Amino acid sequence: MSDFVPNRGGIDTSIQNYLEADHQVLFLAVEAEFDTETIRLWSGDYDLSIDGATYTGVGTLLSISNIEDTLELKSSGLSVALAGMDTTVLDLALTENYQNRFITVYLGYLQGGTDTTVGTMTLFKGRMQSMVINDDPNGSTITVDAENRLIDLQRPSNLRYTKESQQFIDSTDTCFNRVQSLQDKEIVWGRSSSNTGSGTGTGTGSGRGGGGTRRNVQQK
Repeated sequence: MSDFVPNRGGIDTSIQNYLEADHQVLFLAVEAEFDTETIRLWSGDYDLSIDGATYTGVGTLLSISNIEDTLELKSSGLSVALAGMDTTVLDLALTENYQNRFITVYLGYLQGGTDTTVGTMTLFKGRMQSMVINDDPNGSTITVDAENRLIDLQRPSNLRYTKESQQFIDSTDTCFNRVQSLQDKEIVWGRSSSNTGSGTGTGTGSGRGGGGTRRNVQQK
């Protein structure tokens, strides 16, 4: 395990020793980044501070599907379900734009017998794809399906090597400002221009046999 830990992305160095401990106090936390608000929940029953942010305790109302972690470069999804939600959370689920917004699942460790977070590691980070709301007399259950961020590799970027695309990324970048003017530009490369080396000259020569004679001399 100790050889694996430093190579596992998203692991906080402060929890490396806890991975091999005989007794561990583990928890799961979810961070869903909507446009107007970020929802933070965790598997405890009280509010918990993680890296300066407050996570609301929902206990067993939070359930997360199995997370697949392989050596293959592929996208593996997961589902996050939240049961017994009140109207505030339900209204947020019904009105917010959620597709392609980030959702992150953390595995964390608590100091034994306290509510102090020792550290966290990222188990999953991806984009929300679909949301299902089941409403019954006992309350509402919201299930969010998400795809790993590797899914972005399968989507076309729709960006080009043009000024307009670059300005969309960074309005201060002028790297591609002259791309359009280069489309029909003729660049002379590796040859002389039509006027180079041309010219006229006159001269006379005298010698035996009369006037000057033009000769072509070839050196072998």
